[in-house]
Amino acid sequence: MDTGRVNPNHRLEDQGISGLGNVYYNLLEPSLVEAAIKRGEGVLGKGGALLVETGKHTGRSPKDKFMVRTPSVEASVWWENNAPMEPEAFDRLYADMLEHMKGRDYFVQDLFGGADPAHRLDVRVVNELAWHNLFIRHMLRRPTRSELDDYEPEFTILNCPTFKADPARHGCRSETVIAVHMDKKLILIGDSEYAGENKKSVFSLLNYILPEKGVMPMHCSANHAPGNPVDTAIFFGLSGTGKTTLSADPNRVLIGDDEHGWSERGSFNFEGGCYAKTISLSAEAEPEIFATCSMFGTVIENMVYDKETLELDFEDDSLTANMRCAYPMNYISNASPTALGGHPKNVIMLTCDAFGVLPPIARLSPAQAEYHFLSGFTSKVAGTERGVTEPQPTFSTCFGAPFMPRRPEIYGAMLREKIAKHGATCWLVNTGWTGGAYGTGSRMPIRSTRTLLTAALDGSLANVKFRKDRNFGFEVPVDVPEVASILLDPRRTWDDGAAYDAQAAKLVSMFAKNFEQYLGYIDDDVKAVAIG
Repeated sequence: MDTGRVNPNHRLEDQGISGLGNVYYNLLEPSLVEAAIKRGEGVLGKGGALLVETGKHTGRSPKDKFMVRTPSVEASVWWENNAPMEPEAFDRLYADMLEHMKGRDYFVQDLFGGADPAHRLDVRVVNELAWHNLFIRHMLRRPTRSELDDYEPEFTILNCPTFKADPARHGCRSETVIAVHMDKKLILIGDSEYAGENKKSVFSLLNYILPEKGVMPMHCSANHAPGNPVDTAIFFGLSGTGKTTLSADPNRVLIGDDEHGWSERGSFNFEGGCYAKTISLSAEAEPEIFATCSMFGTVIENMVYDKETLELDFEDDSLTANMRCAYPMNYISNASPTALGGHPKNVIMLTCDAFGVLPPIARLSPAQAEYHFLSGFTSKVAGTERGVTEPQPTFSTCFGAPFMPRRPEIYGAMLREKIAKHGATCWLVNTGWTGGAYGTGSRMPIRSTRTLLTAALDGSLANVKFRKDRNFGFEVPVDVPEVASILLDPRRTWDDGAAYDAQAAKLVSMFAKNFEQYLGYIDDDVKAVAIG
C-alpha cells in the first residue's frame, strides 16, 4: 500500500510517537476505501460508497469532552460549558494512549481547517480506523500534494477507538474521552467510533483560536448569488429548522453547510465536505445529497441496508435517527470551488417554533440579532423524545453551545459588530407552526418560507411595509407578494386570539428566564431588548 506523501521532518516519530505498526500517511480515497474493506471496517456499497456502523456511539459524547485547565486558558474558557481536566491527568492519559497504540497500524491525514489561507489551521489527524481517515479527508480541506512537502502540523488529533480511559486515573467521566490541551496542541479521543468527534474537535479548536484574530467562527451554512460572492447569506439553525434544506438553493452557489468564519476579508468555509443527515432523505426533495449516497468514497454511517442488493433504507432508524453520509464538497454541482464568500449581506436565523407564536419572518436590529443569537431558540415537539407531551423550548446559545470554548457573549458581540460594520440585514425565520401550537396548528408552508427567504435575499422584502411585533419588538412585514397576509400576523391565524396572547406571554417568559444568565455580560442596548 502506498504510504503517501509527507514532509520527512514531520513524521510521527518527530512528535514523540513511536513503536507503532505500519503508519500510512495521506492516502488518497481509493487506498483508504480498500484498506477499510480489507480490515473489515465496512462494506462496499452501491456506486462505491463505504457502509459503516459506529457501535454504541451513534452521536457525539459532549459530557465526555474536557479542556485541560492550564494558566494560559484559565481566564478565557467558559468553564460552565467545558469540563476541566488537570494537566497531570492529561499527561497520564496521553502516556497510556501512546502505550496502547504501540504495534498497531495507523492512518494519518495532514489537512487544513479553513479555506482562507490567512486563517486556516494545519491539523494532523491520526486514526486507528481507515474509514475515520477517509471521513476526515472528506470533511477538512485537502492540501495539494506539493503543499504536503512543506506541511508542518499545528495541532494533532489522536483518535483511538479501542482505547478505554480510566476515570479514576485520567480525571474523566467514563471510558470515553475527548481531551483538548491547547498548550500541547493535542486532542485525544478514545472509546468512540462516531466519526463526528473528529470534525467537531477541529471546529471547537477554531472556535477558540479565531476570535483572538478578529474572526467570527460560526455554526452555520452559507451560499452566495451566482457570479457574485459579495451577495453572501449565512444560515444559523439547530437540528430540524431547515438549515441544510434552505441553504441548498439550486439558484445560488453553496459555500458550505455547517461551519464558517467571518473575517476582515469576508466569509469562508472551514470544511472541504458535507456531513448530511440521511433519515427520510429523498431524491425528490434533495436530489444532489441523495445522489452522493451512491458515489465513490462517500461514507454512509449507521444506515440499514439490504445485505444482498445493498439498497439503503432511508426510513429505518433502528440503528439511530442520526444516520448520515459524508462526502467531499465537489460532489455537489453548485458548490463553490474556493469555498470563499464576501461579507454576509443577509444573516438568517432559523427557528422551529412549535408554540405557534413567532411570525414566518422578522427583521432584527443588530442588538436584537445578538439577543436571538445568544438565545439560540428552537423547540422539541411531542413524540420526539420519551416524556415530551407538549412543546418544549430548546435554547442552544450561538446555535451551537457544545462547541463553544469561550463565553457566548464573546461570539454574540462579534456577530453584532460585524452585522453593524458591514451593513448586513438579519432575519429571524420561523419554519415551525402557525395557527396554533404543535398538535393544533399546522406547519409553516415551505413554499411561503422559500418565497419570503427569496424576497429577503434579493432585497425586495426591504421595500414592503413593516409593523413592530408586540411581543418581541422586531419588525414584521405586513404584506408580501405571493404570501397570504394572514400568515404574516400569527395572532390572526389562531381561532382564539386570547389563547394566542397567553401562549405568546408564555414563550416571552421562557426567553427571559433563559436570558438571565447573560444579563451581567451584555451592554445596555442588548439588555434593553432582553427586558423589553
